[in-house]
Amino acid sequence: MLKAVILIGSPQKGTRFRPLSVEVPKPLFPVAGVPMIQHHIEAWAQVPGMQEILLIGFYQPDEALTQFLETAQQEFNLPVRYLQEFAPLGTGGGLYHFPDQILAGAPEAFFVLNAETPTPPFLTARHHRTQSLNYGCIVENPQTHEVLHYVEKPSTFISDIINCGIYLFSPEALKPLRDTFQRNQQDRQLEESPGSWPGAGTIRLEQDVFSVLAGQGQIYVHLTEGIWSQIKSAGSALYASRLYLDYLYHPEHLAKHTPGGPTVGRWARVEGTPNDPNPNDPRARMDSESLFKDGKLLPAITILGCCVRIPAKVLILNSIVLPHKELSRSFTNQIIL
Repeated sequence: MLKAVILIGSPQKGTRFRPLSVEVPKPLFPVAGVPMIQHHIEAWAQVPGMQEILLIGFYQPDEALTQFLETAQQEFNLPVRYLQEFAPLGTGGGLYHFPDQILAGAPEAFFVLNAETPTPPFLTARHHRTQSLNYGCIVENPQTHEVLHYVEKPSTFISDIINCGIYLFSPEALKPLRDTFQRNQQDRQLEESPGSWPGAGTIRLEQDVFSVLAGQGQIYVHLTEGIWSQIKSAGSALYASRLYLDYLYHPEHLAKHTPGGPTVGRWARVEGTPNDPNPNDPRARMDSESLFKDGKLLPAITILGCCVRIPAKVLILNSIVLPHKELSRSFTNQIIL
């Protein structure tokens, strides 16, 4: 019996994904035609022995998330539950605070993965020497594949083997989380400026657990030369969509129409949108800077909220239009409430 845990984070995180996450929570943002976390659920549902999929995060269980969970359970015929944290707890805090739910039914092991990893389940991969500094870097024993050394986002080159954010835990793996929680609480009490310490209950798998366990014969790597990426920024969502469509899925995944997007009439013009990122670059970013500077809206920015309707022969230039607005004339340098 197996389980899978998907870490979906919190709305306080993922600010680099804005403005795409303004209307839709990042875990439900469509990638290659379906919500981001649906790709993970679909993949885990095909694993033999998979009994349950758990989502852990700090998002409010609103109507969209609740409806998604109900639909996913029906479509994949598998229990899919959401466990809401009492606060953002980091990549390991949710695992520590929900042990009974994770171990219910006595699973032999359980997978843990980050929702922003839009690729098949690989545990580690090789990356370019300079770009590896942006990820957790691993030094392994080439014979046994034991993790000898782990550093999260090192300042100098450590290894070209990076952490892909997908893990296979045994039930006993929760004990180091308990040890880490107690150690963090003790350190927090001794800290002279508690405001600089992560919140109560926060555990960072990478810094607090993996770095400590490295070299003790407790963690190992599975190396892949396959495709891998992350959805960190708005631009990287384009690359992720192309990745899925090129390597994993067929075009029919895009056949379903999702209502609610803005509608632009014939001969209308919407100018000032940010420059499109390169869809071939997994680390692509929007070129535009902050929306505001010195209290003024910067040029070359136009954002349309959901369900905005722009009639024919209308010009929208350097403006922000909030959701559910039906415009009747042109606007320039305006925030339309």
